Amino acid sequence: MGANAEDPAAVARMFQVKGRPPSHPLIVHIGGAEQLNDWVEDVHATARLLAERFWPGPLTLVLRRGRRVPLEATGGLETVAVRVPDHPVALALLSAFGDGVTAPSANRFGSVSPTTADHVRAELGDAVDFVLDGGPCEVGVESTIVDATAEIPSNLRPGGVTREDLQAVLGFPLAVLTSSRVRVPGQHPSHYAPRARVVLVEPEKVVAEAEFAQEPGHRVGVFLPPSFAGAPVRVHAVVAVPGSLAAYARGLYGSLRELDQQGCDLIIAYLPALEGLGLAIANRLRRAAGPRPSSVPGLQQH
Repeated sequence: MGANAEDPAAVARMFQVKGRPPSHPLIVHIGGAEQLNDWVEDVHATARLLAERFWPGPLTLVLRRGRRVPLEATGGLETVAVRVPDHPVALALLSAFGDGVTAPSANRFGSVSPTTADHVRAELGDAVDFVLDGGPCEVGVESTIVDATAEIPSNLRPGGVTREDLQAVLGFPLAVLTSSRVRVPGQHPSHYAPRARVVLVEPEKVVAEAEFAQEPGHRVGVFLPPSFAGAPVRVHAVVAVPGSLAAYARGLYGSLRELDQQGCDLIIAYLPALEGLGLAIANRLRRAAGPRPSSVPGLQQH
């Protein structure tokens, strides 16, 4: 969902449509790295290096806010998140508009992110004026967010650019923070969440826990690891997790939405290995399984 980054009224309407807390900052999307100085201040050499290597692409840099960015877009912070998307439709829109666009995911705040135009239409309906359909999302999970306000950056949200890729360019280890002084999108304990309750267990316990949960009358969906491929599971619905992390990331949100559509009230899932895109997938699943008012008896969250 996008709005003119310099128009406080348009930004406020976007918060209203999403049901997003006004303290939760947005990402300003620009058409190219050459526009960076128009929107931010004090850009360190490491930030320019990352922008040069990964833009256009799924990398967001947090930098000091420039005067063009209204505080309404930053949640009142003196920092702003900026990125250049890597999609021809998005780039054409930014080029035609000529300025920055604040653009969070096109869904209600806290719910599963959309990865197709149909997801957006189903969730937002006529609350938005237009839907531009550029096809299914190629990466699936959101951008990586890096705090680049200091010379030594840190990873605030794993995403489409992996930690390994960032470290290869930087030449030193990159810390992945679970909390930070800088507020960024996707930090709420419960986020990216389907209607169904998500419970995370060890991979080898997925089948047993899912079948156990089905007994009390839950309509259980399960994310089945590749090592269990083809195994019979006595539950309501099964998602076969692909062996490729790229394919898993691309289909993650669609699978969560599908299990909701099939009427599941409980989803048993597991965390992949915390490497490559697995780090981003695990982050999204942890948020999807974040604390909610009700709990599922008999199952332990990990």
